Amino acid sequence: MRLIGKALRTLIFLGESDTWHHRPLHHEIVKRAHAAGLAGATVLHGCEGFGTTSLIHTDEILSLTEDLPLVVIIVDAEDKIRAFLPELDELITDGTVLLDEVEVLRTERVHQP
Repeated sequence: MRLIGKALRTLIFLGESDTWHHRPLHHEIVKRAHAAGLAGATVLHGCEGFGTTSLIHTDEILSLTEDLPLVVIIVDAEDKIRAFLPELDELITDGTVLLDEVEVLRTERVHQP
């Protein structure tokens, strides 16, 4: 593995029922991150969690919860992430955003002739 350098990781905690103009909010965040030229965005679907409402949401069959947790992860250079924060401020009305410094490592495959 090769150290690429320091970056800023953004973790955006949402519920799957969160929307932006009648579309899933996480889709809009990923779309805007792509348009902003950020290095990448990943959405992870949680099987259980609770947030500001203190209601536990779970995917257990008897629960029938429709608002499972989602996490959008974006990693890029600090200046690019900080420039993207106003977009998140516009989109997120009920959620949590965490920023932390990370070191980016990359594995590069060597192609044999």
